[in-house]
Amino acid sequence: MILLFSDTLTEETSLYAFLTESAAQLGAPLVRVADGRTPFEVYWHSRFLGNSRLAPCSKILKQQLARRWLEVNGDPRTATLYVGIDAGETRRIPGVRAGWAPWTVQFPLTDEPELTKEAMLAVARGLGLTPPAASQKGFAHANCGGLCVRGGQAHWRRRLVRHPDRFADYEHREQEFRAEFGDVAILKEQRDRVVRPLPLTELRRRPQPTCTIARAAPAKAGTRLHWCAGTGEPAVACTKVTAATSIPPRGTALTARSAGTPGPPRGEAAPRHAA
Repeated sequence: MILLFSDTLTEETSLYAFLTESAAQLGAPLVRVADGRTPFEVYWHSRFLGNSRLAPCSKILKQQLARRWLEVNGDPRTATLYVGIDAGETRRIPGVRAGWAPWTVQFPLTDEPELTKEAMLAVARGLGLTPPAASQKGFAHANCGGLCVRGGQAHWRRRLVRHPDRFADYEHREQEFRAEFGDVAILKEQRDRVVRPLPLTELRRRPQPTCTIARAAPAKAGTRLHWCAGTGEPAVACTKVTAATSIPPRGTALTARSAGTPGPPRGEAAPRHAA
């Protein structure tokens, strides 16, 4: 078994550590491939700003790199690709299979519906691993140092609250891109049935939604955790609840705090790593 990692050069230090520790525990080689550019460098070179609908960074810095490595090192007649999507993401399977043809692709996590992301993190902790900082703080993923352009408004509001330095960095980069290419933005919004760009600068200026949100505490299995569409935080009581997910036996429950109270300490800055 080989673990293949496409590096965008913008990941949190804790994610690199998690990958290294996990590979060592599995006794499997961790192969890193990198284009040498960051997501924003790809945007400038392609003259297109990545957003929640189209993200050239994902295609160029992840998919194409991994495929090139496979073409050299993985014979489709004998190699099988294992993709780590879970039972809640089965809608993605046809597209993933088509995208990785002619290799055989399997999705072992989809066979175990009880393995939610929270459950898998609990298993990792039980094995002595430290999950990436973003995962421990409740973010849905730890991609690109938490600055994945596929995230929506709630995700970026959370970044503004939790990591204002990172938000400010991407806000500045977006403004530079807009100065060159016009009215484009990472985010979009719809008003009166018209979709328009929503720059991070404008998102920052808007009042932050307030609601009763939650912090981690020991919980019972099967607790339902709701997410606030306004702040993107786990919500005890919120008028904008849009989704829910089960908390596994070793998951977390809810203890209310005000949205205006300080959050956890700021995480690591996203480092640059040489290719």
